[in-house]
Amino acid sequence: MEKASIDVGLLEPILLEYRDQKGAVIPILQRAQDLYGYLPEEAMIEIAKKSRISISQLYGIATFYAQFNLEPRGRHIISICDGTACHVRGAPKLVTAVEEKLNLVAGGSDPDYKYTLEIVYCLGSCGLAPIALVNDQVYGNTTPDTLVEKVMDLD
Repeated sequence: MEKASIDVGLLEPILLEYRDQKGAVIPILQRAQDLYGYLPEEAMIEIAKKSRISISQLYGIATFYAQFNLEPRGRHIISICDGTACHVRGAPKLVTAVEEKLNLVAGGSDPDYKYTLEIVYCLGSCGLAPIALVNDQVYGNTTPDTLVEKVMDLD
């Protein structure tokens, strides 16, 4: 699926709301990402222009913080922990099972942007290892088959 062009006019209320606030770059980027699902190049250019922040500074901020995405993401986000406890207890098998079933690669999305598979390095629940987070729902002590079943039950 090719990235569609976006309506940068939708940013106007956000930019107006923060126009007199110094240091409001992060909330502006958060709201823009909420609006588009990621931070498209056209939005970044518009934000830089209207907020008088250099585009390189804006990209520096967006790439520094893990919460920001410069590429579209799937409607369903699958995060698999590969921290030490999860890795030892089978996280790589979870990753392989999801990759094979959904025909995607960890760190990417499928062509229809239905799924995005991410590897994270700590979800803070080592006692439940291995852990996967699917659309903010935690699945602990999970197996490849169980995780794939949960993912396939999504819409």
